[in-house]
Amino acid sequence: MDLDVTNFLTFTKKEKLSFYYSMIYAVTRIVNETENFKYRIRNGKVILHDSIHPSFTEMDSDTSDDLFKMITVDYTDSISEFVQAAEKECKNQKLYLDPKKLIGRDDLIYITCIPWISFTHLSHTISLNKDDAVPRISWGKYYKNGDKVLLPFSVQVHHALADGVHVGKYIEKLQNYLDTIQEIQE
Repeated sequence: MDLDVTNFLTFTKKEKLSFYYSMIYAVTRIVNETENFKYRIRNGKVILHDSIHPSFTEMDSDTSDDLFKMITVDYTDSISEFVQAAEKECKNQKLYLDPKKLIGRDDLIYITCIPWISFTHLSHTISLNKDDAVPRISWGKYYKNGDKVLLPFSVQVHHALADGVHVGKYIEKLQNYLDTIQEIQE
């Protein structure tokens, strides 16, 4: 599916915020407003997290090998604070994967972006761990369609914890946030 990011892109440019980190913020903000996206399965029992944090891919610009790093940043209620924290963490993290930030954590959402292509379908590797309930969210290259800017968007959830109705409500809330953000409100 495609999200309309026309207003959000204008907002990020006006505020001089990275679109990528701002989109990670928006996605995570709405995850935190969507109860079914905060459920996890731990030791065979369903738990509900108070807060979910993004773990996302970042191309390592310091090398020429096209490898990416997995970056994990604590979610904050402020888009500008979050973007600053994400930029700092991406710059300072030297490891491609920092296990101490991931091991034993399920209060995450996995996010990736494929900014080189627009897609109509995307699927993630399926974990054989039946308790892996961390949602995966992805988006591709945004493109113009008339006077709108559209962003290919994909959501993958554990079907025992979230169903199509929950994904639909999540998308509706996210689209509303992208449509209505006007200025940074700290």
